[in-house]
Amino acid sequence: MTRKSVFRLFKGRQPPATRIFVRGLLVQASIGVHPHEHEETQPVIIDIELDMGDMPLPEEDRLHETLDYAVIAEKAEEIALEAHVQLVETLAGRIADWALKADPRVDACAVRIAKPQALLKADAAGVEVIRRR
Repeated sequence: MTRKSVFRLFKGRQPPATRIFVRGLLVQASIGVHPHEHEETQPVIIDIELDMGDMPLPEEDRLHETLDYAVIAEKAEEIALEAHVQLVETLAGRIADWALKADPRVDACAVRIAKPQALLKADAAGVEVIRRR
């Protein structure tokens, strides 16, 4: 299934020329408001999409010319594992805040957090947070 970028929602603005993304990052996190969610970790799936605006494509084919998606994934996991978080909104906001601070080339970011075990009759439930400079 092809997913359209959430940045299409920025009506009247030029669509991003370069986007860097991490999709389906699976992390065992301590998250939730219910008592049983404080006792055990549970899987969360993290999707991150960064609008890099008109960042030039690498001319020298070197990693330092872009934003390493491995670093993005590692930091998202680190943030998710820092401490118990009650709300997926809080976790998504923390990751989005980091992304905007991490690199001045990031014009906007979208962070989606899904909890696949949250509802018995649904594949997942969660939130998507979109932040821009």
